[in-house]
Amino acid sequence: MKDILDAIQSKDATSADFAALPLPDSYRAITVHKDETEMFAGLQTRDKDPRKSIHLDEVPVPELGPGEALVAVMASSVNYNSVWTSIFEPLSTFGFLERYGRTNELAKRHDLPYHIIGSDLAGVVLRTGPGVNAWKPGDEVVAHCLSVELESSDGHNDTMLDPEQRIWGFETNFGGLAEVALVKSNQLMPKPDHLSWEEAAAPGLVNSTAYRQLVSRNGAGMKQGDNVLIWGASGGLGSYATQFALAGGANPICVVSSEQKADICRAMGADAIIDRSAEGYRFWKDENTQDPKEWKRFGKRIRELTGGEDIDIVFEHPGRETFGASVFVTRKGGTITTCASTSGYMHEYDNRYLWMSLKRIIGSHFANYREAWEANRLIAKGKIHPTLSKTYSLEETGQAAYDVHRNLHQGKVGVLCLAPEEGLGVRDEEMRAKHLDAINRFRNI
Repeated sequence: MKDILDAIQSKDATSADFAALPLPDSYRAITVHKDETEMFAGLQTRDKDPRKSIHLDEVPVPELGPGEALVAVMASSVNYNSVWTSIFEPLSTFGFLERYGRTNELAKRHDLPYHIIGSDLAGVVLRTGPGVNAWKPGDEVVAHCLSVELESSDGHNDTMLDPEQRIWGFETNFGGLAEVALVKSNQLMPKPDHLSWEEAAAPGLVNSTAYRQLVSRNGAGMKQGDNVLIWGASGGLGSYATQFALAGGANPICVVSSEQKADICRAMGADAIIDRSAEGYRFWKDENTQDPKEWKRFGKRIRELTGGEDIDIVFEHPGRETFGASVFVTRKGGTITTCASTSGYMHEYDNRYLWMSLKRIIGSHFANYREAWEANRLIAKGKIHPTLSKTYSLEETGQAAYDVHRNLHQGKVGVLCLAPEEGLGVRDEEMRAKHLDAINRFRNI
């Protein structure tokens, strides 16, 4: 690995030099173990500790197949899907790997007694398999997390509809929280030159998810002037939704849970902010009964911030805790887009407010290659910025996942893989200087 790192840090290494580097037999990777899937049995979700289930193991380099690439990972980040994997909720991810392994001979590589997790990376291509023409060894890249086979016609209008669509590092093995990762070549995108490795790795999953959910025609199709309610507006997903709303001429109404998080939204340029903790919203009377009076109080507060207007689009991801309120406060003909359920999957809402007011609920899951490319392009152009707040070492990934699980973080948390320190990998210092305050916005709060 030292020779690989030396080549990456050299200013003179060519594609031929990278192609000539011998691959290591093994590498360090963050894993969960199949024989530990019951370790949290009987515990409440909140009490399950990723630090106990996440391991740093030495694993063999996987076989490279057609249409694939091996990437030296300089940095990655922690998403909520890594938390789900580490606490084995709602299902153990080993079921995903077993099913994938049964689909074809090459996919059997993924069905292992350990799962290398992680759905983001920034790094350098080491090898490409047969049929790869767009990328070569030495290319500096980031990866989006959509893995597709595209052998069915269903995926050719929107690859997210492919029946063999999977999330890399969650429903496949060989993810990005490692020194080496295996990806399909159509997951790769150019690394933004003005960002460090850890900054470039941070946006991938959440930035692309927010783009499809809010901006794309496959999601809400946001337009100028829309009032957009954004739950968790300073968090991993919400921080990108807030930026997209502001950049697209919409009006974000940012819902947060502390004054510190409200300050982050103000730093991004938002001024309509609801601190749900300070204002004491309790949408559930008990675990089985919602409180419509709280929905109405919430709607009244929104109108105070919008000049009397209701919400055009709700950017939903908390799920059970907030979904009833989200449906209620949306205007007639408005849209609720949902991409996750971090507070619970079994949503409840009063359907009268949906059908009689002609509202729409749209399910949105990650993004297709084109949407991910456009979202990354906006990062590269300095229109949207990373929301990295803290970076951990690979050895500290368990703590990073714990912090995300317990919502102790702001924005995104990064993980250094091969990169020996923060701040490396910047190729365009002039552009970086123009956007430095925005790049460091979440670090400075």
